[in-house]
Amino acid sequence: MKNVSVISGRVLLTLSMVVCAAVLSRHLWSFYMEAPWTRDAHVRADIVRLASDVSGPVTEVLVSDNEWVEKGATLLRIETVRFELALREAEAQVRSTKAAADLARIDFERYQLLASKEAASLKERQQAESQMHQADASYQTALAARDLAQLNLERTSVKAPAAGIVTNFSLRNGNHISAGSAIGVLVEKEAIYIAGYFEETKLPRIHVNDPVMIDIMGESTPVIGHVASIAAGIEDRERSDSAGSFASVAPTFSWVRLARRIPVRIEIDHVPDGVQLIVGRTATASVERESDE
Repeated sequence: MKNVSVISGRVLLTLSMVVCAAVLSRHLWSFYMEAPWTRDAHVRADIVRLASDVSGPVTEVLVSDNEWVEKGATLLRIETVRFELALREAEAQVRSTKAAADLARIDFERYQLLASKEAASLKERQQAESQMHQADASYQTALAARDLAQLNLERTSVKAPAAGIVTNFSLRNGNHISAGSAIGVLVEKEAIYIAGYFEETKLPRIHVNDPVMIDIMGESTPVIGHVASIAAGIEDRERSDSAGSFASVAPTFSWVRLARRIPVRIEIDHVPDGVQLIVGRTATASVERESDE
């Protein structure tokens, strides 16, 4: 009888351990395979690429790399001599065309008066009118050229389009910059967000406005955010085609298919004191489901 009790106890203990192991395995499987979390998340930002609207040598640099600037602050200045000369030339052209336009208008008014008295032909009046309109068009063109020259002169001072941190900025006096070429990057504080790359099998448990817990690598306190949007599509590596041709699809199919990762944009709601949101830092993002609240 005693042996039966011992054997029964051992069986029950074994069964209990098996049940606990099964429950734990199920929980771990659900956590790693189904729970909406990812270790593949990064701090990102919608950056502003700084560039000059005009070309020329730099005469003054007013900011340094990784410096905070306010909106409208002057970052650098470009040599203005050639732009001042262009403005003077444009202003002279405006005065010249204005004088020609005034003279053409006076001639037209004279021919119009003579035509009313039958002292000038209709053809002469029409020619005078045409010359008046052409002179006025030349004057308007000169005004536009003057305004453009004035704008180019103003654009020799490159200003910050928004408040933020200027980074990857290494210009020095004497450097020549070209119009449209990037000279640095401006990171706006409000433009920083978290990009989480979730496996496609976890998307059914991710919804817009779901709260998200973000653990930045190296930080002890988590950042709080929410799901802002889910990417509408990613690149199909199995297909390549161009307009006007048939689709080119890979002829092979891998037996082991890994779940694709879909970008999810996470807006930041709260940043604890001391946490540095540097663009490019890695993080772990966990979406809090309603059932977990």
